[in-house]
Amino acid sequence: MDVYNIIEKARKTGKVDKGVNEVTKAIERSVAKLVVYATDVEPKEIVQHLSAICKEKNILCIEVDSKQKLGLAVGISVNTSTVAVIDAGDAEKDISNLKEK
Repeated sequence: MDVYNIIEKARKTGKVDKGVNEVTKAIERSVAKLVVYATDVEPKEIVQHLSAICKEKNILCIEVDSKQKLGLAVGISVNTSTVAVIDAGDAEKDISNLKEK
């Protein structure tokens, strides 16, 4: 199962936050289960800090190729640079499988 599908499943059955500010807050509060950010964000500095603070808080952080696909996965018609899964819902097992890789 790819990351986009996991995000979509979590959105439908749990809770996700989107956007750099919301995701950063979720990481700092240690409520994020999974953080995903797009590599095609310009300038890169916008998302650069995320992997460092995720590592510090021991939160799984994954890079994906497209902010457009990320936006679609969270159910919005615009691009989004970052998504945090707060409540995994039915995607809990999928996220656990990602952590084991």
